[in-house]
Amino acid sequence: GIKWMSSLEAKFEDAKDKKPTAEKLERLRREKINRFRNQHRINIQGTDLPDPIATFHQLQEEYKVHPKIMENIQAAGFHVPTPIQMQAIPVMLHGRELLASAPTGSGKTLAFCIPLLTHLKQPRNKGFRALIISPTRELASQTHRELVKLAEGTGFRIHMIHKAAEAAKKFGPKSSKKF
Repeated sequence: GIKWMSSLEAKFEDAKDKKPTAEKLERLRREKINRFRNQHRINIQGTDLPDPIATFHQLQEEYKVHPKIMENIQAAGFHVPTPIQMQAIPVMLHGRELLASAPTGSGKTLAFCIPLLTHLKQPRNKGFRALIISPTRELASQTHRELVKLAEGTGFRIHMIHKAAEAAKKFGPKSSKKF
């Protein structure tokens, strides 16, 4: 159909469309992020959630992840983050709690190891500063292996403790009281 309007109304319509408001820009940004999440099958719930990342390079730009950790990510052959990593890493780097579910082999270990090392910033001689509890020895071994690769050259010491008696021998008899 034909839309009839005066020239004054037409000028008002043109002026309204040319200047995007902050509200409109924010809505467009949200739509873009939602399309990205849908494209990568990322389902997320919560309020005030950080935007997902599309590349590992964004971690260094936006979150100041240690350059050596970034180098180790590339050396390990990780070039593009998986969907769980795209959303989980920014959430944890913002200090938020997270409950995530993803299939085996989807990159969950790397998704929590990067924020862990980033929050620790640098090695300190203050004993154990982070603890990861795993339900199986196999998963603990996998996590240990990934953390060792990721932390290589940063000075962090990564340990795996699976028997209290061995821990006492390795870290000293008072380690159970100290840690």
